[in-house]
Amino acid sequence: MLDLGTRIEAHAASLPPAERRVAEVILGDPSAAAFATVAELARRAGASGATVVRLAARLGYDGWVGLQAEARERLDQHLRPAVERIHDALDDDVLRATATREAENVHRTLAAVDRGAFDRAVAHLADPKRDVFVIAGDAQAGIGTFLADALDLLRPGVRRVAGPAPSVARALAHLGQGDVVMAIDLRRYEAWIPEAVALARARGAQVVAVTDSVLSPLAEHADATFTVLAEGAGPFDSHVGTLALANALSSAVAARLRRTAARRLDEVESAWQHLGALSD
Repeated sequence: MLDLGTRIEAHAASLPPAERRVAEVILGDPSAAAFATVAELARRAGASGATVVRLAARLGYDGWVGLQAEARERLDQHLRPAVERIHDALDDDVLRATATREAENVHRTLAAVDRGAFDRAVAHLADPKRDVFVIAGDAQAGIGTFLADALDLLRPGVRRVAGPAPSVARALAHLGQGDVVMAIDLRRYEAWIPEAVALARARGAQVVAVTDSVLSPLAEHADATFTVLAEGAGPFDSHVGTLALANALSSAVAARLRRTAARRLDEVESAWQHLGALSD
């Protein structure tokens, strides 16, 4: 049986424009197909409820209910913890399976980005009048560190915030009106991160969330939410799509701050050379 994504790809060339918009929403955010109503999905896609139902029928489902049932089953499968997924049979060709899965993670993550939200997030991250605080769950700590380091090379006022809770509270106590909190976490969410995001929002910060669903607790208090696809070829979630989004954000900030960022990078390079920190 073909899964939902494969069915959409098979019909992509022949989809009418309105149905294509619905399909793009579904591919970009699988939780929309799993949990949204017909009316909600239609509104997100700028289409009608009838268009959503027609797409379900075109893809071979017994109406919207049939499509949603498969979407929920697929999402449940993806959200199972690694301790359960380790028992699943793996593809014999792990390299091929990984290449296919990671390419899909990157493509679908970036294709789902709302351009208006992306531009607003970049404007906030590039504004030197706003301090930036990057928080991330333990599994996403590497992505958080990469993004914080990249932004710090481009502009001042960037801080990586990590637990334990007293340290997080102490850091966020210095949030000012309009500062930016970049929060990164995927299911199963660490409890302290949604609480930190809520605190930041209450203090007047702009919150940018990078997560796996618009229904994520991070999204509840976010001004902009970017959903990432994190399906791994094995038992563990992939961070490749998340890293691609972080790269896109840092690249856009660099482009926006080209002159001042160039001077800052020159100063950092000069300091490195003075200290002999790097070999030629």
